[in-house]
Amino acid sequence: MDLSLSLMPSPYPVSFKLVQTPSPYRSRYIRTQQGKLLIFTTLSCSARNLADKTHQTSPKDYGFHSHSEEPKLGFDEITSRLHVQSLVDRIRALHTGETSEILSIFEQDGCFRTISEFNDLLMALVVAKEFDIALSLYDEISSYCLVPDSSTFSIVITCYCEKNYLDEAKRVLVHMIENGFNPSVATMTFVIDSLCKKGRLQRALEVFEVMGRVGSKPTVQMYNCLLKGLCYVGRVEDAYEMLMKIKKGVVEPDIFTYTAVMDGFCKVGRTDEAMELLNEAVELGLIPDVVAFNTLFDGYCREGRAMEGLNVLKQMKERNCIPDYITYSTLLHGLLKWGKTRNALRIYKEMVEIGFEVDERLMNALVRGLCRRSSKEKDLLEDACELFEKLQNGVSDIEASTYGLMIQSLCMEKKIDDAMINLKQMMAVGYSPWMITFNKVIQTLCSEDKMIDAFVVLGTAYECDRVASRATYNLLIQKLNQHGNMLEACSVYGAALKRGLIPNKRPQQ
Repeated sequence: MDLSLSLMPSPYPVSFKLVQTPSPYRSRYIRTQQGKLLIFTTLSCSARNLADKTHQTSPKDYGFHSHSEEPKLGFDEITSRLHVQSLVDRIRALHTGETSEILSIFEQDGCFRTISEFNDLLMALVVAKEFDIALSLYDEISSYCLVPDSSTFSIVITCYCEKNYLDEAKRVLVHMIENGFNPSVATMTFVIDSLCKKGRLQRALEVFEVMGRVGSKPTVQMYNCLLKGLCYVGRVEDAYEMLMKIKKGVVEPDIFTYTAVMDGFCKVGRTDEAMELLNEAVELGLIPDVVAFNTLFDGYCREGRAMEGLNVLKQMKERNCIPDYITYSTLLHGLLKWGKTRNALRIYKEMVEIGFEVDERLMNALVRGLCRRSSKEKDLLEDACELFEKLQNGVSDIEASTYGLMIQSLCMEKKIDDAMINLKQMMAVGYSPWMITFNKVIQTLCSEDKMIDAFVVLGTAYECDRVASRATYNLLIQKLNQHGNMLEACSVYGAALKRGLIPNKRPQQ
């Protein structure tokens, strides 16, 4: 990492216009990228407008403190501190995105007596996710005759990371070190994590190398960020080597350390090795959490080994780790994808029994899977119909392919009345059935000698620009011949020829 880089606050997409007013206050007008004007006025106005806001978040959530040790304050200092604290409390009380409503002003003779008070306000803006305003205020720090300290820089780094200005965050970190400030481990970890999440692993490693130069020891959380970053860019072997290094005593690994490498192995089709890592973690006394097990479910389903997921689910329950929605939905999706329909149905029923709501995508997929298997396993059609009815009675949308397969399955079981009802409903919601669906319905109607209904469905197919199959025309002509309807048989034969088909069956003379 090049520590010779110089830094003062760099350009960011916010511009300022300072306007002097005749009052003993100075107003700031800040225009954002979107052109929205944020007008700062008195704190008392802010207090009146925001007194009923109650949401609050602690600066500790960001991993560092904004306070430093200070001397005992006099009356004037206490008054100033109370003014700042009032503003801080109200900013923290805002819900996300409402800080632009704040109207605040800073006294020309100095609203901030200490850098700690200034940091309080910056931190409140960060908690409220108003990073542009926080950076704008930091840019004016010299006008308050204040010098930034370690907490100030840490907060600014947080703002840049949150806005994904990672180069700026790195330069502030360099500037911080150049000026004799040692960044906290939490700050370094935050920068490394932000870089890793964006795939900028080399920059993250450069920041990591600085840890030793400033006398700080890396934590397991920092290593976990790097492990995830290595796996994110596909460097799974490097991640495994780093894990081996950690095990030799660099730091004490936790379950997240193992989970990061497990996830990397699963994403490249090495789920068995991920399972070995899980067993190793258990031997070390670590307790696997639901995320670790979900990683294995995802890996086995990716590899087409969804049945292995059932064994993992059993092991998970034996270790008193409670499966969550992701556990079941991942396993259900994998079982359906690889044709394990009966097992998928069992997982679905278990989900419902626990109280999970299965999303409409998985419900549709399960119904289709049951319909496909029902041709060989007749008992599954009853389950398919039950789930289909649940979709019809719920708020979920039924997909066109689900309608089609349900209608075809009903036809195969000679439940033509139900099939006709669903065909009409399918078209009523705006779907145009596939010709294979029309063919199944027409052929089933013919087999039951419901010729009038068959011709009605054939006409509907014509209206939908669908062309019946040769087998359908053959069956129609055959049935008409059997009933002695030569004229109708000739009409059907002619309609087939008109559409480019030559039926094998011909009208009887």
